[in-house]
Amino acid sequence: MLGSKKINIVSSLLLVTLAAIMGGCSKYLDAAPNKSYVIPSTLKDFQALLDNYNILNNVDMSVGEISADNYYLNYADWAALSDEGQRRMYTWEKDYFFQFNAGDWRRPYAAVYYANTVLDNIDNVDRNAANAMQWDNVLGQALFVRAKTYCQLTAAFTKAYNPVTAPTDMGIPLRTNSDFNIVAVRSSLAETYNTIIADLKTSAALLPVTPVHVMRPCKTAAYALLARTYLNIGNYDSSLRYADLCLQLKSNLLDFNTLTASATYPIPQFNAEVIYESFMPTPAPLNNSRAKIDSALYQSFASNDLRKTVFFKDNGNGSVGFKGSYEGGTAPFSGIAVDEVLLIRAESSARKNDKTNALNDLNTLLIKRYKTGLFAPVTAIDANDALDKILVERRKELLMRGLRWPDLKRLNFEGRNITIKRVLNQVTYTLPPNDLRYALPIPEDVIKLSNIQQNPR
Repeated sequence: MLGSKKINIVSSLLLVTLAAIMGGCSKYLDAAPNKSYVIPSTLKDFQALLDNYNILNNVDMSVGEISADNYYLNYADWAALSDEGQRRMYTWEKDYFFQFNAGDWRRPYAAVYYANTVLDNIDNVDRNAANAMQWDNVLGQALFVRAKTYCQLTAAFTKAYNPVTAPTDMGIPLRTNSDFNIVAVRSSLAETYNTIIADLKTSAALLPVTPVHVMRPCKTAAYALLARTYLNIGNYDSSLRYADLCLQLKSNLLDFNTLTASATYPIPQFNAEVIYESFMPTPAPLNNSRAKIDSALYQSFASNDLRKTVFFKDNGNGSVGFKGSYEGGTAPFSGIAVDEVLLIRAESSARKNDKTNALNDLNTLLIKRYKTGLFAPVTAIDANDALDKILVERRKELLMRGLRWPDLKRLNFEGRNITIKRVLNQVTYTLPPNDLRYALPIPEDVIKLSNIQQNPR
């Protein structure tokens, strides 16, 4: 998306990105960027940085989805993985998941560096009546990008949020400016979430309701990400509020009856439900030629539930693969869409003892997923029963979107007692509730170079 004049900006930034994400190690600073590179200094320059799809939109983290229980690998496919770290990740080993300069750590902090470059320099551009909307939009986008990236890092590399211990639990390194000489330290989990929420609230006040394209952030996306964030920390008043604010602005749902379920990839990219577009580059374990959907999960879809054919392909050997990405292809969608926000509002209502509105939202979604005329509205005896049913549908609807891993952490923290397991060559591997391994290990080379503290194993 960058114009040719902006390639020098990107190249210059990438030269220093490693130093920025490794913790300010001076040995990376010996070779300064070429002085001929353009320094971003205009709103057009800043927008060009924020429009870099390959840095900000198509590099979402896959480590949580690889670790989650939505799929399984047979032994032959697992053994054939060329990346030893991915094999270890699949069986929840304690360490050595990542090769040197690992993408699932490096890429997020590269996105943060882009955002911080804008945030550090935008005040050098005078905000005036002529450029105020553009100025605010650029600032809001940068704040959203940083918050969204911190959300993903937190979901992978920290434990479940406990309001009592969050002030002392380890969060992530928060890079709040682009000065790569500042040594990285791990903030507390409370500080991490406070930073995410503050960035998102400010961005929501600055961004337009409707973006030029869903590849750019907007007010609706900021509200949606606030709803997701508050859900993850158990603040249901706020998750309900921001989900509602989002849905007041955008509530489009795809009618799965209008899709060609037999198509290779039935759901189009940039469809009407998408609020913010981003995806995970398909890692080898999640390739739909290898990843088999958990059989009990697949069987939980009713025969008249169109997701059973829209989401899945028959592998011809008794297993099924996933084909329901909102990317219209193999890459798993990990952005934000209306269905997720509707389920957040439904869950939040149920947790607030509002059975009626919880079920209204759930049924609003499901009627668009079942064959026309064959959907029987979900009922519940009370709000707790409604919550149980919403959580079942949340797992089914938001399959392979990078949301299951943080869901497992938060649901086990509240006592859902979910143990997940893998079986390889007749050996069973288990991950019990609230295990330390739910906070994935930070890459060992990052620990060595930055001296930040590793997650307890």
